Amino acid sequence: MSFASEPGRDDGSLPPVHIVVPDDARELDRDVLAYHRELRARRRRERLMRLFRPLRRHGPGGQAAILPLIATCVALSMLAGAMLSVVTISPASAPTVSTPQSAAAHAGQPQAPVKLPSGTVRVDSRTVPVRSLVSSALALIPAGCDCGPALRRLAEQASAADVGLYFVGSGAAMPQLASLTVQYGGGTATAVYDTGNLLDETYHPAGLTVLLVYSDATAVAVTNLPADFELSSALSGLWQPGA
Repeated sequence: MSFASEPGRDDGSLPPVHIVVPDDARELDRDVLAYHRELRARRRRERLMRLFRPLRRHGPGGQAAILPLIATCVALSMLAGAMLSVVTISPASAPTVSTPQSAAAHAGQPQAPVKLPSGTVRVDSRTVPVRSLVSSALALIPAGCDCGPALRRLAEQASAADVGLYFVGSGAAMPQLASLTVQYGGGTATAVYDTGNLLDETYHPAGLTVLLVYSDATAVAVTNLPADFELSSALSGLWQPGA
């Protein structure tokens, strides 16, 4: 400043500047922090500009550089979708061929078709060979059976398939056999008394068990029938040999 000049101006005729010098330097901390924030923000903007600069240019090194990236993302998305569809597909969604064995497998736990035992059972007042009860369903009824709805459902399916139906009782199950046959047999079931426990000892029934007997006297045992069992396809195939 020139003391000879006009007050408030220097020799260069610059505009007056109001400068305040604080007594305590700590009063400048806020300004220093704001200055550093501005520097960091500027550096972030510069980094972003360097990152996206190739995409802002035209030509082979510019916007065309994003095309391989897009193609890679699309390919990865398609691959992930294909893998997800393979992992989540369920056997029930695939078409199946209905056979007597497969239908029985859905209803319970079938055994392989085996020949019926060579003993006899009592049907009405007659004694007949077990192997004579071919092309039929034999319901092995356990003692104290609370399976009336299942027996009625089996009778309806056997009648629709036009195959024979026998309600078989042995031991403690024989006293209730006649009433179960009349009440739930639908007029088509016949009571069979296994007085020698022949079928129980051969097949070891669990719960309500059904023997699907084919025309060659081979049988498949279906145990623990669920309430909504469906044996129509299996029953329709009982006119054929099971071997």
